[in-house]
Amino acid sequence: MNTFGRSFIVNIFGESHGDALGIIIDGCPAGLHLSETDLIPDLGRRKSGGAGTTPRLETDTPFIKSGLFEGRTTGAPILILFENKNVDSSAYEAIRHTPRPGHADFTAYAKHGGFNDYRGGGHFSGRLTVGLVAAGAVAKKLIRPIRVEAALAEAGGAKEIEETVKNAMNEGDSVGGIISCAVRGVPAGLGEPFFDSVESLISHAAFSIPAVKAIEFGAGFACASMKGSEYNDAILDPEGTTATNHSGGINGGITNGNDIRFRVAVRPTASISRPQQTVNLKLGTPTEIFVKGRHDACIALRVPVIVEAVTAIVLADLMIANQTIKRVLS
Repeated sequence: MNTFGRSFIVNIFGESHGDALGIIIDGCPAGLHLSETDLIPDLGRRKSGGAGTTPRLETDTPFIKSGLFEGRTTGAPILILFENKNVDSSAYEAIRHTPRPGHADFTAYAKHGGFNDYRGGGHFSGRLTVGLVAAGAVAKKLIRPIRVEAALAEAGGAKEIEETVKNAMNEGDSVGGIISCAVRGVPAGLGEPFFDSVESLISHAAFSIPAVKAIEFGAGFACASMKGSEYNDAILDPEGTTATNHSGGINGGITNGNDIRFRVAVRPTASISRPQQTVNLKLGTPTEIFVKGRHDACIALRVPVIVEAVTAIVLADLMIANQTIKRVLS
């Protein structure tokens, strides 16, 4: 549904072109220093405005409506609200009955019987990740001194990111990218075997980011062509430090004390300026669609901070369950 977590629980709400959207955080321990200002740096990293990003410019001003008193969290649910101010739905009426290829338009229509908000992708839009980033900023404060750092490693299969994105824009097309993430200072022992393994939880959270289509930890898919003697990480000391990190900092679903390392693949933005084939759901006939509106040529440019956010949310959830967070706050 729209809720994730067991101890540090986030509930996402809103639509791309609705009045407001945001996140509710339940389970945040009491006593954490917090203000809207703490959220601004990460929210700024997610915002559009650079080359290859959508011309839609929202202020992304966070309003914390509950869960705070005298600058500290109270232990009650935290509601963080964002208003949509720069909305233009005019381009979506023309394609209401012609789902955009690659988007959730058709699946949303099928699931909700046509009652879904189709403007800007509605509840399926990447716009909603603003709430994830806000919750991630709170989680980052909770898990200190653990550091979560992600960056765009390549776009369109190339390291020359700026040039590749520019070429796609000139062609009326889009490109995807690969995000690399490292989590440093992670204690050993977080996670549970099987269904709540650290890989399972991070993957679950990462796939909540629209456009993420693949994930790999450590050596990832390359491990399939390695020998055991090549893949195994030699243990160097009683703290579990390893000579290599092919396992990505996780063994048996549990953190081993080394850096968690993983990569996610972000698909090309579905909305492009080229004609595409679709069907008119009202008439039942094939048709050609020309997508207008404001879209990113490379959505991956804005994804690193979102990957950091969902990763921090997972770690906060695990650490609260292990009662590690309480020691941090005391």
